Amino acid sequence: MLLPGSPEQAYQARVPVFAAVLDAAQRNAPASGVQVKGIAISQEPPRAEYQPGHPLADPQGYVYYSNVRPVEQMADMISASRSYESAAQALSTVQDLIQRTLRLGDS
Repeated sequence: MLLPGSPEQAYQARVPVFAAVLDAAQRNAPASGVQVKGIAISQEPPRAEYQPGHPLADPQGYVYYSNVRPVEQMADMISASRSYESAAQALSTVQDLIQRTLRLGDS
């Protein structure tokens, strides 16, 4: 049984675990995608604040809060977004170059 105000009750950050998915048709081909293999739960302890008057305070007066760090989460999100943008731009460039190469034979 979880007691009110216990560290076990605080929300623990969760992080997806990704794995590369290989193309079964081609043995030596590089990874062709990613797949979520599972969700890892953070082992970092919850943040404890001394608030003796709080209704969820433990007998020592501490309230336990989630170990999610919004600033780090935002930085990770921005990094992932920029990585996606650069990969999409590289793919667009490759497609454009292929089209130009194919048009060389038309003239």
